[in-house]
Amino acid sequence: MRRRGNARSSPALAVSWRPTTWHPRLDMGRLSRSRSTTSHRNLPHLFLFFLLVGPLNCLASYSRATELLYSLNEGLPAGVLIGSLAEDLRLGPGAAGRQDQRSQPPERTGAERSPPLSFSLASRGLSGQYVTLDNRSGELHTSAQEIDREALCLEGGGGAARGGSVSISPPSSDSCLLLLDVLVLPQEYFRFVKVKIAIRDVNDNAPQFPVSQISVWVPENAPVNTRLAIEHPATDPDVGTNGVQTYRLLDYHRMFTLDVEENETGERTPYLIVMGLLDRETQDQYVSIIIAEDGGSPPLLGSATLTIGISDINDNCPLFTDSQINVTVYGNATVGTPIAAVQAVDRDLGTNAQITYSYSQKVPQASKDLFHLDETTGVIQLFSKIGGSVLQTHKLTILANGPGCIPAVITALVSIIKVIFRPPEIVPRYIANEIDGIVYLKELEPVNTPIAFFTIRDPEGKYKVNCYLDGEGPFRLSPYKPYTNEYLLETTKPMDYELQQFYEITVVAWTSEGFHVKKIIKVQLLDDNDNAPIFLQPLIELTIEENNAPNAFLTKLYATDADSGERGQVSYFLGPDAPSYFSLDSVTGILTVSTQLDREEKEKYRYTVRAVDSGKPPRQSVATVALTVLDKNDNSPRFINKDFSFFVPENFPGYGEIGVISVTDADAGRNGWVALSVVNQSDIFVIDTGKGMLRAKVSLDREQQSSYTLWVEAVDGGEPALSSTAKITILLLDINDNPPLVLFPQSNMSYLLVLPSTLPGSPVTEVYAVDKDTGMNAVIAYSIIGRRGPRPESFRIDPKTGNITLEEALLQTDYGLHRLLVKVSDHGYPEPLHSTVMVNLFVNDTVSNESYIESLLRKEPEINIEEKEPQIAIEPTHRKVESGSCMPTLVALSVISLGSITLVTGMGIYICLRRGKKDHREDENLEVQIPLKGKIDLHMRERKPMDISNI
Repeated sequence: MRRRGNARSSPALAVSWRPTTWHPRLDMGRLSRSRSTTSHRNLPHLFLFFLLVGPLNCLASYSRATELLYSLNEGLPAGVLIGSLAEDLRLGPGAAGRQDQRSQPPERTGAERSPPLSFSLASRGLSGQYVTLDNRSGELHTSAQEIDREALCLEGGGGAARGGSVSISPPSSDSCLLLLDVLVLPQEYFRFVKVKIAIRDVNDNAPQFPVSQISVWVPENAPVNTRLAIEHPATDPDVGTNGVQTYRLLDYHRMFTLDVEENETGERTPYLIVMGLLDRETQDQYVSIIIAEDGGSPPLLGSATLTIGISDINDNCPLFTDSQINVTVYGNATVGTPIAAVQAVDRDLGTNAQITYSYSQKVPQASKDLFHLDETTGVIQLFSKIGGSVLQTHKLTILANGPGCIPAVITALVSIIKVIFRPPEIVPRYIANEIDGIVYLKELEPVNTPIAFFTIRDPEGKYKVNCYLDGEGPFRLSPYKPYTNEYLLETTKPMDYELQQFYEITVVAWTSEGFHVKKIIKVQLLDDNDNAPIFLQPLIELTIEENNAPNAFLTKLYATDADSGERGQVSYFLGPDAPSYFSLDSVTGILTVSTQLDREEKEKYRYTVRAVDSGKPPRQSVATVALTVLDKNDNSPRFINKDFSFFVPENFPGYGEIGVISVTDADAGRNGWVALSVVNQSDIFVIDTGKGMLRAKVSLDREQQSSYTLWVEAVDGGEPALSSTAKITILLLDINDNPPLVLFPQSNMSYLLVLPSTLPGSPVTEVYAVDKDTGMNAVIAYSIIGRRGPRPESFRIDPKTGNITLEEALLQTDYGLHRLLVKVSDHGYPEPLHSTVMVNLFVNDTVSNESYIESLLRKEPEINIEEKEPQIAIEPTHRKVESGSCMPTLVALSVISLGSITLVTGMGIYICLRRGKKDHREDENLEVQIPLKGKIDLHMRERKPMDISNI
């Protein structure tokens, strides 16, 4: 059962169509399908009908354009029926009756028509992604690609696309259309149908805020019903009621509420409304969750964190916790001694909480001169010595001032207690250099360096005075014996300027009555050049790509010197081992290279650099620079030779090793990886990329092709890749693999008439043979190894040319058939090959009975094989020619491959010498051995094979 989701009867899918114009061809088709009796009866009417509507047929065919509109929910699965074009275009049974009220037989369906209807998209375009159209039934279904309305409407771009058979057309904000152009064929039923599929929105997207944290600031004095727009409202790709409809807060804190306003475009913006009085000092922020809800069923939600910050206003003034404080000061108090501090509090923030302190105008000037008030901290200090005429009580009225506020007031009541005795005195006598109360010491001073003597004097002379040192530092105050009330201040350990430059210590003298005086000693250390510059790293590792630009930046050296002043100023210098094309700025420490570096020339550089300070004497430190030049693919693969030549014996087995193609690439890494390939004739030859071994896929036959010229390409692994080519010449060395081929006589059954009057020494006939091999393998020798006839020894064969001549005058008894078995042998190595042929000579004055001769030829000849082969006369000139024929070969081989000239030359000389010896031995004694079964087998001396190696 087919699925028809959201069909026309369903509210999810609606179908509408426009009635089409009547087409005369359809009615004629209906007429032709009537019964034959009816056709005969209506022939006059049909003839009249054609006369009337025939001229209008062409015009009517242009009125067959039809438009169908379907609606469809998004997100439906594959196979859901959208609509049937055949039914909706009324092409099914009874369609004619619905269009024309004439009483005519109903039309057949698309499957019943002859020819049947065919439905097709005008062009494929995007139709295959979203819909499928049945070409026979005209049914339109959803495809496996799920329809997402939000994605389609965004792709549509606000206008109908006409580039394909399917387009997305959002004519309004809420509509999204797929447009299809459908053709109905064949020609007699042709229609051009425009199908529009409206994609209805489904609530498949939840509202979403663009940010997860939303902040809103509200001034603390904001009145009730203040409205603040919340930026970053939520968005929902769905449309209509499925879009964002309302907002709410998870917690309103009894201080806020939300309202939603909709603008002309339908966009809803949430507004925060203040419902209560705010006070930042009570609570400075409120945190809640804002929720956006759409109108779907069920509704979908989106949320974000809403932080409501309360901004400060100046609504608080400074306040003192007390209205009065009481202070007591002794008459011998030291100037600068803090006697009291006042502090007011302002609950506001920032500039609204800034407080300044000042005396009231009611405070006498004498009190102001005696006691200083810090306007920022509120600290009251003794500003001058307390004399005998100073009032014993001072009322200090202090104001705390804030911006835009009435000052807060506090009263400090100061009581002065007069001291009736004179305090002890501390009298310093400096040994070290002292200027304006500051003692200057060098940091390299030894331990126990004296700084000053201190004499303690008691004006009253009746109190025991003790003295001690107060403060931290490498100092010691000890009595200087044998004197009384004399103390020596000295160092206790070496001092380091780089650790601490300044010390402040106090010499305190106090009496047994508890009264004491202080003397502050300030010690300033002077820096010495006791620190050498220090590099951050003793080994500075750098990299740079080769082929760099001139004066390329390498690094900036940095060394620190703990000393101060010019003793800490560092200059930089190259070490003596640095190449001249490196430069180092002595001030900035910038290291550059002035020339272009080549990794293939030198990959690593290692030299020293110095950091020198400006002290006297100067100090220095040394670091090592290790520079690695990185590779770039700037070198093509390079063959060790431009041309390679290899000598291979023919019939070399397939995939045998012919030779190694050696190639190098000066680059490194992937840039130096080389892949070899055969450019031409790759169907015959192949090369191993790793080893560079050249191999032949098939066995090579010199007789078919004696040499091969290949081009091998080497490509490296760089980006972009570089390549080079080399020429490879492969010469096939001949092997004696072809026996001589006798071309004449053409058959053992042929014969030749020899007249009895033939003179001795006259040529009678010849044996002509060729050998496909070359060199010594193609040198042919002829010999008669078997004879039969009245006197067959009357004929002789030339071993070189194969010419057969008459040796002796023919007698009356020599009439008849003479049969000569001729052996044609080459001089091949390692084993000579041969062929045999029967030469038939008929001695007579005439050929009067050919059938008789043919009957003699058909008889199996009983030939006596000669035990000794006749001598083959190879003249010395012939040997010279053979010897000489090796020389051009040797010269050519030496030119082609200089590396193999010695071996090839020796091989050629060896073959020639052996061939000469063989010919000499054959001249002396050539023997023919006949096997028992009549087959001829020429046994030669056993020779050792010669190995030929490629270099």
